[in-house]
Amino acid sequence: MHNDLEKKVMRKVTLRIIPFIMLLYFIAFLDRVNIGFAALTMNQDMAFSPMVFGMGAGIFFLGYFLFEVPSNLILHKVGARIWIARVMITWGLVSGCMAFVQGTTSFYILRFLLGVAEAGFFPGIILYLSYWFPAVKRAQVTAIFMAAAPLSTALGSPISAALLEMHGLMGFAGWQWMFVLEAIPALLLGIVVLFWLTDRPAKAKWLTEEERTWLQNSLQAEEQARATGQNHTSAWRGLADKRVLALALVYFGTSAGLYTLGIWAPQIIHSFGASSLEIGFLNAFPAVAGVLGMILWARHSDRTRERSWHVIAACLLAAAGLIYAGSVTTLFSVIIALTLVTVGISASKPPLWSMPTLFLSGPAAAAGIAAINSIGNLGGFVGPMMIGIIRQQTGSYTGGLYFVAGLLLISALTVLILAGKAKKPQTTELHQPHTH
Repeated sequence: MHNDLEKKVMRKVTLRIIPFIMLLYFIAFLDRVNIGFAALTMNQDMAFSPMVFGMGAGIFFLGYFLFEVPSNLILHKVGARIWIARVMITWGLVSGCMAFVQGTTSFYILRFLLGVAEAGFFPGIILYLSYWFPAVKRAQVTAIFMAAAPLSTALGSPISAALLEMHGLMGFAGWQWMFVLEAIPALLLGIVVLFWLTDRPAKAKWLTEEERTWLQNSLQAEEQARATGQNHTSAWRGLADKRVLALALVYFGTSAGLYTLGIWAPQIIHSFGASSLEIGFLNAFPAVAGVLGMILWARHSDRTRERSWHVIAACLLAAAGLIYAGSVTTLFSVIIALTLVTVGISASKPPLWSMPTLFLSGPAAAAGIAAINSIGNLGGFVGPMMIGIIRQQTGSYTGGLYFVAGLLLISALTVLILAGKAKKPQTTELHQPHTH
C-alpha cells in the first residue's frame, strides 16, 4: 500500500512540475545563448571584434554571479512561485531590449542586466525540486529538467537560424527579430508561473489529503536526518563549507565548456563554410546526443548510487572532445568533436547537482547551491571571453578550445580529490544519495 501511494504521489508531482519547469529552463537557456546565432550577422552590423563579442557574451555571468545568492535567499523567503515569475518577466524585458543594441557599451550593459535578471532562476529551481522530491529521486528528475538545456539548443538552433532570415522585414535586421520574438515566451510564462506552480506540498490542492501528508512526512524525515547528522543549518555554514567551494570549482569548468559551446559553436561551424540555416540544423545534432547522454548517465548514476566517478568520466569526455575540436580540419569531424563535448558536459550535470543536497539542508542548502552555481557560472564568463581574446590574437579557435579543455581536466581532478577525502563512513555523501 505504502509503495503504491509513493508511486502515485511521485507520478502526480512529476507530471505537474517537471514538464512545466523544463519549458521555463528551455526558454531561459534560449535567451542566454541566442547571442551565438545573433553574432553571425550582428557582429558585422555592429563591427564587433571577436574580443568584444566574447566579453559581451560572457559579461552576462558577472551580473549573474553578483546577484545569485541574494536572489536565492529572497526566493526562500517569498516562495518559488512569486520569485520565479519575477525572474522570468524581468529577463524577458531585458532580452527583448537586446534588439536595440546601439554599440559596444549598450551591448555590455544589456548582457550584464540580463545576468542580473536571470540570477536565482536555476538554483531556485534546484531548491524547489528539493521541496517536492526525496533525495533518492533527485538526480533523475534533475536530469530530466536539465535536459531542457541541450533540447533548447536542439530546437532553438533551427528556430534562431530561421528568424535570422527575417532580415529586412519592417526595416529590422534578422538578429533584432530573433531577440524580440524569443523574449515573448519568457514574459508570457512569467505570468503563467503565478497560476501553475505551488510553493510547498502543504499548499498543493491537486494532491489528496493522504498524498499531501505522505509527501510532507517523507521529506521532513529526510530533512531532520540530514540536519541532525550534519548540523549545517545556517546560510553562512553553507557558504563556508569547503565541499561547496570544491563543487563550485568543478562547475566552473563545466560551465566554461557549456557556454563556450552555446556561444561560439555557431561561429566555429560557420568557419567551416556552413550557411546560417545549415548551422541551425548542424548545431542541433550534438544537442540531441547531449539530451540522451544526460538522461542515460543520470539513470546509471541513480541506479549505482554513485556520483563522483560519473562526474569525472563526463568531464574527461568533454575535455577530449574540445582537444579534438581544436585540431580538426573538416566540417564532419568538428560536428563529431562538438557532439563529444556536449554529451560530456550534459552528462556531468545531474550527478554533480545531486551532491550538494546530500550534505546541506535548509538555508545552508539554499546558500550553498546558489554559491556553487554563481561561482561556477563565472566559467561562463571566462570560457567565451578567452576564446574571443585568443581568437583575436591568433586568428584561430584552437588555443581557446585547449584552454577550456584544461579547465575541464581541473574539474575532473577536483572531484577525484573530493571523493578521496570523503572518509569511509562518509563515502555515502559523495558516492550515494541518502535513502531514508
